[in-house]
Amino acid sequence: MILASLFFALLAGALHVYIFTMESVTWTRPATWKRFGVATQADAETTRPLAYNQGFYNLFLALGAFVGAGFVALAPEDPVLATAGWTLIFSCCGSMLLAALVLALTGRKYLRAAATQGATPLLAVVLGAAALAVKYPTGPPGPLPNLRPWRSCAGVRRPFRPDGSTAIK
Repeated sequence: MILASLFFALLAGALHVYIFTMESVTWTRPATWKRFGVATQADAETTRPLAYNQGFYNLFLALGAFVGAGFVALAPEDPVLATAGWTLIFSCCGSMLLAALVLALTGRKYLRAAATQGATPLLAVVLGAAALAVKYPTGPPGPLPNLRPWRSCAGVRRPFRPDGSTAIK
């Protein structure tokens, strides 16, 4: 199930890169703006800055899904990277899924686009959650290692060494 979740996260990311390309690169081409329901070339020029910005939102969500899938795939037993990877997958794919829901609620004519946009992130999130539930049936593994580079003592923050001694005495 983990591989299937990663596959759908990557597929969702690829779709959002394609959407980025349409919104930020080819927006003023008739084939693109007509696909988005824009009526005229003049309207496409007027909405170009909005589409450009929206395209980058899609690109950033795609990059998060890619990086998350990479972290999980390349370091599945490293608790820090795996946690970071799943966090990126769930947050980015969850955002894609919620955006698809908003699109679906906008009107009936957007249902097909919403289903296209939301299916792969939905599968990534559901399969990822199921895979983690199977892998950790009693909850997450023990605590993560101490990642704080500073130890506080009486309000003074100072660096510490892995052996527990401080750098400043």
